[in-house]
Amino acid sequence: MSTINRFKNRLIAKVITRYPSLAQRFITAYEPWESGEAVPWAPPHKPLGECKLALVTTSGVHHSSQEPFDMQDSDGDPSFRAIDGATIGNDYKITHDYYDHSDAEKDLNIIFPLQRLQELQQEGVIGQLADTHYSFMGHIDGRHIASLIGQAAQEVVKRLKQDQVDVVLLTPA
Repeated sequence: MSTINRFKNRLIAKVITRYPSLAQRFITAYEPWESGEAVPWAPPHKPLGECKLALVTTSGVHHSSQEPFDMQDSDGDPSFRAIDGATIGNDYKITHDYYDHSDAEKDLNIIFPLQRLQELQQEGVIGQLADTHYSFMGHIDGRHIASLIGQAAQEVVKRLKQDQVDVVLLTPA
């Protein structure tokens, strides 16, 4: 994707954020990918106050030292980034051209509410937070859907299970 296209995407994201009525044109034209399968809902097996929780976001947030998501590929980047919950608040970047993240750059909790979850943990609402959380870039299309579902998402699920996570909070951007 050219620099001009990236600039265009960022400009569109800012305009439709400030003028939501314009967003309707994009929403109407968008056709989401559907698997045709039922949503695999899994109710928690214990009270939330006893659960270990992890965040998974499609906001494109990552540590500054990690490789940015690939914004040159018009079909997106199906990879993920492991996020260290202990340090992300002091060291992050957002690599995503398809939404206006200027407010999230000022307050990470808008897209990745880790501090709010830490408060809920202190209050006993949730049992504990995982040390590692996960981030994807939320614009995946075309040829990358299969690798997102069949590889990246499966690897994150495997890691969450290894970390004995009971509940995942998904945060879109």
